[in-house]
Amino acid sequence: MEQSNLLQYFEGKTIFITGATGFLAKVFVEKILRVQPNIKKLFLLIREPANKTIEQRLQEEVVDTELFRVLRGSCGEDFDSLISSKVIPISGDVACENLGITDSELKEILWQEIDIIVNSAATTNFFERYDVAFGINTMGTQHVRDFAIKCSKLEMLLQVSTAYVHGTKSGLIAEEPLHMGDTHPGAEITLLDINVEKMVIEEKLRALQVQKATEKEIVRAMKDLGTGRAKKHGWPNTYVFTKAMGEMVLEKFKEKAKIIVLRPTIITSIFRDPFPGWVEGVRTMDDIFVAYGKGKLKCFVGDPDATLDIIPGDMVVHCMIAAISWHSNVKKGLFVYHVGSSRQNPILLGEVRRIMLRYLTKNPLLDMGGNPIRVQKLKLLNTMPKFHTYISIHYLPFLKIFKLINMLSLNHFESTYSIAKHRVNKALRLAEVYEPYLFSQAIFDDANTENLRVKIRESDMNMDMLNFDPKSIAWDEYLLNTHFQGLVKYAL
Repeated sequence: MEQSNLLQYFEGKTIFITGATGFLAKVFVEKILRVQPNIKKLFLLIREPANKTIEQRLQEEVVDTELFRVLRGSCGEDFDSLISSKVIPISGDVACENLGITDSELKEILWQEIDIIVNSAATTNFFERYDVAFGINTMGTQHVRDFAIKCSKLEMLLQVSTAYVHGTKSGLIAEEPLHMGDTHPGAEITLLDINVEKMVIEEKLRALQVQKATEKEIVRAMKDLGTGRAKKHGWPNTYVFTKAMGEMVLEKFKEKAKIIVLRPTIITSIFRDPFPGWVEGVRTMDDIFVAYGKGKLKCFVGDPDATLDIIPGDMVVHCMIAAISWHSNVKKGLFVYHVGSSRQNPILLGEVRRIMLRYLTKNPLLDMGGNPIRVQKLKLLNTMPKFHTYISIHYLPFLKIFKLINMLSLNHFESTYSIAKHRVNKALRLAEVYEPYLFSQAIFDDANTENLRVKIRESDMNMDMLNFDPKSIAWDEYLLNTHFQGLVKYAL
């Protein structure tokens, strides 16, 4: 394919997208409609809750979002007709066989029309219930694969994964596929069997049913099971463990189709396209910014010299589009792309801390009364034991005394005590969640991704049209004037 035809490739194509109401999928849909309005169809798989139709979810959670304002402005009166003619919501769920699509006629139409599948459905909760995470991240991918096998025109399947399927490995991490059965060095269980994991989940649920466990007890037990099974196989949490298994189920499909496994690192707000700063919800590491900005976090855990591998959402989507297009004339196989910044333009945790302080000093968050919350430099402790010791010395004695005072006063200070306890628990939870990433010594090699970038640069395309080069990011400028501003504007 000629490089100048990268976007032309999508003309007349039909793309099936899962996880359609998620952040990345929305950015992908908006971008495709804006740069290639001659796309044939975008089928969006959307779960249908009891209180809304999929058409309502499409409108409210996708089309009506601020993300689409540039496209809406450029199309004018034709915007609604563009959406209605190109974007088709499909009721379904990746956790179910046949993706939960029950209409036989509709399934036949999809199998005959789909050219490309983009699987971005996932639960990204690090400590999700094991049955839920396994059902979506692992079995969901298997269900997408099985659905794809029946698509007579299928050209390729793009799986949105995560760079952290590599667990807590350090050093230069190659863009290599995972293989069925893989675990990590030091794992207690040295052979990963997905069928065994499925049985473990089923047996646990049956045991809880026999015990007549409450819903709260079931949730807790299944979350603990996920964390335990992940760590026994060498992964730090349920999310990356189940995403890794999701990659594994695609391995044999490479003999029948082209598979692109895209592994982003920590995804942040839009860099430039369609406009800077847009983000949806408080994502991953932004939890730390919010807790710090609200005065709930004065001390945290992490290595100031660790690389914090972040990448804007639009760059991830641009890489998705470039990879799909470029592989259109490539033979069947499985191709892995890391999309991050640690190899090309690293930023250290200590630098992010400095920039957070600078932003919050100039633009403090407000408390419930509308008063600015002043923050001091965030203290970083370089081991978890030091962090727990700090909490034990500086917070737990205060909590114990407050608890006693509250009891003696017949719960007169219950609200104040609860707030203080919540803050301590929040700090401990954040530390547990992000510890592997705040001490990371991994550098994600992006040789394949860099090769794509070279091909874009060699083409006659405007580089801004599909920019996914992290070297173009000035971190101080982006975090201060784009990301943190966008987070405050769109997510808080």
